[in-house]
Amino acid sequence: MNKDIPHVYDELHIKESSIIRDVVFGFGDGINTSLGIIAGVGGAEVDAGIIILASLVGMFTGAKAMAVQNYLSIKSQRQILESEIKRELYEIENMPEKERKEIEDIYKTKGFQGEELKTIVDKITSNKDVWLKTMLKEELNINLTIVGSPLKGALNMFGAFLLGGILPIIPYFFMDGLTALLIAIGISIISSFIIGSIKSNMAKRNWITGGIEMAGLGTGIALIGYGIGSELVALGIVGNGIM
Repeated sequence: MNKDIPHVYDELHIKESSIIRDVVFGFGDGINTSLGIIAGVGGAEVDAGIIILASLVGMFTGAKAMAVQNYLSIKSQRQILESEIKRELYEIENMPEKERKEIEDIYKTKGFQGEELKTIVDKITSNKDVWLKTMLKEELNINLTIVGSPLKGALNMFGAFLLGGILPIIPYFFMDGLTALLIAIGISIISSFIIGSIKSNMAKRNWITGGIEMAGLGTGIALIGYGIGSELVALGIVGNGIM
């Protein structure tokens, strides 16, 4: 091994950050949606069966909507980036001197000069694929891998939403009333804290702060929902035990 060349260590990198984004958003939204419905309907003091039905309908409807929106969002983003890639390739093929000058300018800013700079530019521009990838990374900062696949993004979002959404509902299959609601809130807080901690840890941020932040948002939604349901009962808009 050439001692002048530093050893490159293998490191764990997130190559498709969209997966983390989809799981975190889907799971968090799933928990918040179900917990909000459970708290709101539970605050109206209806039967456990109605709470389960309302929560399941909201969960599947929300999961489908989030998956579709994520699919369209990622697809649109990819289409925009792909058009930029086609434009860059066109310029490399039809305006090579201009694009070569851009490569030269990029590496000048990195501190390369003279013969060393010329060698680097010649090497990069001698291979069209390397040239294109260099321009996409250094000039446009484009990485389609990070954007992700529309279909995969939709499935990730759908699955994560359902996983998060089902957790607060589980207690109502075995009990009802305030006890079930408190357990649902507890499950949601713990689950949200875990996923928030994982997200923050991967982003090299304080995992405790990230966990508390995500758990706090879910709990806040539950309290708002419970207050709305209780107020509807107090106003006589809905009656105890029925919708």
